[in-house]
Amino acid sequence: MPIPSRTAHASHLAAEIATQPDDWVRARVTADTHRDVLPRAGEHVAAIGCGTSLFMARAFAALREEAGLGTTDAWPASRIRDRDYDRYLVICRSGTTTEVVEAMRRIPAATPRTVLCASPRTPVLDLGDPVLIDEVDERSVVSTRFATTALAILRHHLGQDLTAVIDRARTVLAEDPRRSLAAVRRAEQITFVGMGFAAALAEESALKLRESCRSWTEAYPATEYRHGPIGISAPGRAVWGLGPLDARFAADVAATGAHLEHRDIDPMAELVRVQRLCVLRAADLGLDPDHPRNLNRSVMLDR
Repeated sequence: MPIPSRTAHASHLAAEIATQPDDWVRARVTADTHRDVLPRAGEHVAAIGCGTSLFMARAFAALREEAGLGTTDAWPASRIRDRDYDRYLVICRSGTTTEVVEAMRRIPAATPRTVLCASPRTPVLDLGDPVLIDEVDERSVVSTRFATTALAILRHHLGQDLTAVIDRARTVLAEDPRRSLAAVRRAEQITFVGMGFAAALAEESALKLRESCRSWTEAYPATEYRHGPIGISAPGRAVWGLGPLDARFAADVAATGAHLEHRDIDPMAELVRVQRLCVLRAADLGLDPDHPRNLNRSVMLDR
């Protein structure tokens, strides 16, 4: 029996998802304005963050290394490494996350560090060269447009032309999600996969559904799917590919009886489809996607 659905548009999350194409357009100006404090070609860079911000750091690291612009590591802020980096890039929406603040204070004083943040007058802005993007701050605890706009800034900085990505995201937002996401709307379980920077966005996709609607999701590099994760695939479940997949992947998923959800579009635009599924599934379950269970906007620890 179909699950009755509340409106899928009465949340801050839905409204914030919808602004992303325009946010990504403005990101180019932000990247140009702050180019002197963003990682330069040849620098050995560490990108750090927590949760969604960590996945954006991993995506940036993959893209920067693929472009041949320098060795780039991505670490959870709680596991920052004492290595000889030329620059640190810090991503933190709230500006108050305890692990991020503590990590920034441990960075050697002489090492440049840049922080992408959405919240003015917060501690991290005083600990590095600030790139404040408060126009994409969010009222929902679940982060969408801050994260993707931070990544868009970094992609612009790497010299990528996002025109086609932005156009594709607009197309995604114009679709009726009840139709375009029908095959995954009520999937019992979803495994997200991708390669390169898409692997990080697969992790982000899985996290978004766990946060917003308590879904059973997992994420792996696409090449690792056959090495264990395939065992969870079955009829009524789904595998969602972000970015290019190898020629045999579809056949491997089909053999399990699971549904393969895949479009040959930029993974950042595909992430918008996942975000819309979050809103749809939360409405189906009568959940408030703006205030997920056990989560707050910022993790602030007593030390």
